[in-house]
Amino acid sequence: MAVDLHTHTTASDALWAGVPVITCLGEAFAGRVAASLLKAADLPHLVTGTLDDYRRLALELGRDRKALKSLKETLALARSESSLFDTAGRTRQLEAAYARMWQRRQQGEAPRSFDVERA
Repeated sequence: MAVDLHTHTTASDALWAGVPVITCLGEAFAGRVAASLLKAADLPHLVTGTLDDYRRLALELGRDRKALKSLKETLALARSESSLFDTAGRTRQLEAAYARMWQRRQQGEAPRSFDVERA
């Protein structure tokens, strides 16, 4: 299990390697990135709101082998089902967003937010 307070790339790498991560959501960009990654991997319960909750969860998981094994199984399942790990699908989504932005620009429309369907 990886413990994350101030990192995002390492959290991503750990999840890709099948290692669960816990994080404390705060004002820092890295914590918010790690929280988003965990939510996308169907592990939102690994995002804590306070340092006390963070410490409690780290100790709890460190002492509970069954819970840790279950997390690893959930993460393994997410590798095959979650859009977080679907690089080709994300690429198609990004390309669709670029095409839509370009189309709007060509039609003289002002920039605005929009959603892109999951590829």
